[in-house]
Amino acid sequence: MSATEAVRVSVCMATYNGQEYVAEQIRSILAQLSPEDELIVVDDASKDSTLDVVRDLGDPRIVLLPSAENQGYVASFEKAVSASRGEYIMLSDQDDVWLPGRVDTLVSALQTKDFAASNFTVFGSPANRYHQVQLKESDSRRWVANLITTWIGIRPYYGCTMAFRSAAKKLILPFPDFLSETHDQWIAIVANLNRNMVHVAAPTVARRLHDENTTPKSRRPVAVILRARIMLLRAFFVALTRRTENR
Repeated sequence: MSATEAVRVSVCMATYNGQEYVAEQIRSILAQLSPEDELIVVDDASKDSTLDVVRDLGDPRIVLLPSAENQGYVASFEKAVSASRGEYIMLSDQDDVWLPGRVDTLVSALQTKDFAASNFTVFGSPANRYHQVQLKESDSRRWVANLITTWIGIRPYYGCTMAFRSAAKKLILPFPDFLSETHDQWIAIVANLNRNMVHVAAPTVARRLHDENTTPKSRRPVAVILRARIMLLRAFFVALTRRTENR
């Protein structure tokens, strides 16, 4: 694809030691992309054969960006989003499977707002109570409630279910330099603070549950939770400043 061709959809994926599942996930994504779309894969210095697996797929829509040193998944997603060229940007984990119609569903949702988040199904292991909470379309406009419940950690905003328009990049990039986790909640804070989020009730991705998931599967220690809440509170004020600057 030449640099002058318009890209409609950019999928941003962060990989790290994902050789076991990444090919299945990428195939489920490519099946929904047009020839002009792109899948940006930022590999976070994997120690296994993830890079070889991605290269062996041999699809020209894949833009592979290997990192020389491990920087963490937050930095990887930031790098992928920064490199994206599409009007519609969708985030993806390395080990899930996209459900048929995901791209069309999220593109349709993004006709009304700049940010969208959907629900998901799970497979691989039994779902627990953290996976059973669902987004409601009726809550899309409950901006204050969404902000508070995101800060508390009970609103189910997951990066793998999220999408946004390219115009939103000026609000979310760069990620705050203190953001060491939960880039998805950062994006949710920005979206709701700007009253620009729409919830999609339909599931658009099947999340694979396994021992190596980065998302916590059980309640974390209190000290860890408090650090995360402080970090998100700081993120709120960063988002507030950017909203003011971009008016």
